[in-house]
Amino acid sequence: MPPVATIDFHVTAECSQECAYCWGPPQEESQVDTATALAIVDRIAACGACRIVFTGGDPLKRADLGALIQRARQRNLEVAISTTGDLLTAAFLEQHATAIDLISLPIEGASEEVSRRTKKEGHLAAVLAALDLLAEHPRLDVKVATPVTRHNLADVPNIVSLLDARRGRQPNRIFYNVFQVFPRAATLFVAWPDLVVSATEFAALREQVTAVQHDFRINWLGHETLDRLYVMIFPDGTLTIPVGSMYRSYGRFLQVEDLDAVLARADFDLAKHLRHAAGWARAAAAR
Repeated sequence: MPPVATIDFHVTAECSQECAYCWGPPQEESQVDTATALAIVDRIAACGACRIVFTGGDPLKRADLGALIQRARQRNLEVAISTTGDLLTAAFLEQHATAIDLISLPIEGASEEVSRRTKKEGHLAAVLAALDLLAEHPRLDVKVATPVTRHNLADVPNIVSLLDARRGRQPNRIFYNVFQVFPRAATLFVAWPDLVVSATEFAALREQVTAVQHDFRINWLGHETLDRLYVMIFPDGTLTIPVGSMYRSYGRFLQVEDLDAVLARADFDLAKHLRHAAGWARAAAAR
């Protein structure tokens, strides 16, 4: 079996946002210490993965994130950071940008009025400021992600227009991921019917947006695309693989002797995972 391409390391559950649909761990979950986190990075590289995604929560809430990034680079891993954008600073980028390949930021509305339906007040301004900071580091790839809910379905074309307008002053390679929110067991007390858009609505949105040419790649991630796609390590060090609505845990990642066997038992879709991972890998190789 070919090795898994990407492993998401949720280094913390702490976050400045409280998104109802969050895929991350509950905010009360404990996190491993620095030595264990570094060992996890080493093991990810040893498993044959080519990419690590530091995520959360918000990984920038973790004081030793810089050390984890540098270890991942030393182990020849491609490094991606998935952050809310609230805590991204010029100082952080000045120190660590050369060791990072991609930074992912969420935009959930093209206006503050739409954004604050799911994010805290001021989040859109924080992300736009983060994009300005990233423009000073054009080698970095930038992924903007929008979880599509009933709150912003009609506004996604406006987000695309916002990104279109930024292209002239954003020298980074930009990717735009549009994904269909759907229920996860980790978020138990959510009024999902008030959030989830149908497959028909998501397809209509795609048709509307792609009717116009855009100068950046747009990835459309529906329910079926996202299912059985991710290998996650949660803050407490447990290996977690989402399947359907369930988050299945397979024990401490550092104690897993045969990752391939676990993936096979988990009904993980390796072929789909590798196709999905190759999309950005091809772009990264072309830089």
